[in-house]
Amino acid sequence: MSFFKTFLAKPSKGSLFSALVADRPVNVERDIAYGNHSRHRLDVYRPVVKTRKTPIVVFLYGGGWDSGEKEFYGFVGSAFASIGCIAVIPDYRLYPEVRYPEFMKDATHSYNWAVQNLTKGEPAHSPVFISGHSAGAHIGALLCYDPQYLDTLHPKVPSPQGFIGLSGPYGFDPTTHHRSRHIFVDAQNAAQVQPVNQVRKGAPPAILMHGAKDTTVKTQNAYRMRDRLSEAGSYAHAIEYEGIGHTGLVLTLARLSRHRASVLERIAEFINSQSAL
Repeated sequence: MSFFKTFLAKPSKGSLFSALVADRPVNVERDIAYGNHSRHRLDVYRPVVKTRKTPIVVFLYGGGWDSGEKEFYGFVGSAFASIGCIAVIPDYRLYPEVRYPEFMKDATHSYNWAVQNLTKGEPAHSPVFISGHSAGAHIGALLCYDPQYLDTLHPKVPSPQGFIGLSGPYGFDPTTHHRSRHIFVDAQNAAQVQPVNQVRKGAPPAILMHGAKDTTVKTQNAYRMRDRLSEAGSYAHAIEYEGIGHTGLVLTLARLSRHRASVLERIAEFINSQSAL
């Protein structure tokens, strides 16, 4: 996967990578504003053939809460579109410009934009899912499982239909780790920013995928999150992929490397099963 990682290392190369490996044909709308900040922009990827109940997926990329650009992830948007979903990929504010909880506010606003603008006032007919990779999975899981964000910012907006997590640090304590403690210095306590500690009865279902060779985020995060959701009575399924690392997991969504793991296939099965409810 070193070829793919090289292309993701720089913004210009990341954009080229997405152009090379993205599915076609896909309809794309770029740089739509969901707020007033320059980082409050999102891209929308639509399948050419749309059904009345087309699922919507808001995908939050990773980058350690201090890096990332939506242009890198066109291959993710087009992958979701290839399975019949509308994909929304927002940028959000990053450290050092902001600390927690500001990027959580951005994620919440982008989710609200998707509900208000893509469900046409009928959320029951267009289920909205949250997905994310790495730090983006952490942000997405907090948005799904801690009601404070929607309750405070958009109290009339329904909760996500489900969560699709890739390599997420759900049980990690970002308030003490040297890599992230300065970003989460304003958290009231560790539990507040640990998704495993925010799961409640009636929590959205989840599929949690992780690479067995991930040396950045331990695989136990997926199993802890699965167990916590199951204890709360929610459906949760964890899948571990042999021979796949941290970045490699999200890269299996790219058309040219999809043969390495059944990630997109499993996501499609999860979305279809939950959309039918």
